Amino acid sequence: MSDEEHHFESKADAGASKTYPQQAGTIRKNGYIVIKGRPCKVVEVSTSKTGKHGHAKCHFVGIDIFTSKKLEDIVPSSHNCDVPHVTRTDYQLIDISEDGFVSLLTENGNTKDDLRLPTDENLLSQIKDGFGEGKDLVVSVMSAMGEEQICALKDIGPK
Repeated sequence: MSDEEHHFESKADAGASKTYPQQAGTIRKNGYIVIKGRPCKVVEVSTSKTGKHGHAKCHFVGIDIFTSKKLEDIVPSSHNCDVPHVTRTDYQLIDISEDGFVSLLTENGNTKDDLRLPTDENLLSQIKDGFGEGKDLVVSVMSAMGEEQICALKDIGPK
């Protein structure tokens, strides 16, 4: 055995899968599910009874967490569905660039410059107005399946 220490470049997700399997019958309202390849928040679940030789089926209605589009899927309750790993992270807003990108301060003091302003008009105007007034803003960034988007805003007072 060698006495050398191995140093590995640390990556945030360690190459983990973007989704994990969960039995369809156990997914509840306000949970998350992948429908047609998109991460969705479940807004409605209904289960049909089994037929003579069939499976009980779960009917899911979900809202895409990034585009807010409504998607539906029907899955046998005994089958597995993909559930996205959804994380929310808070960052402090430093700057808004001319081309619609935001500059955010991460926990460890680095900047994150690869996020666009949200498409939601209400949230967009709140961010721009608050930033224009010189307020200290903290934005919540939701990430799932390799996508990230600003989903909420907190005002932590004047600078």
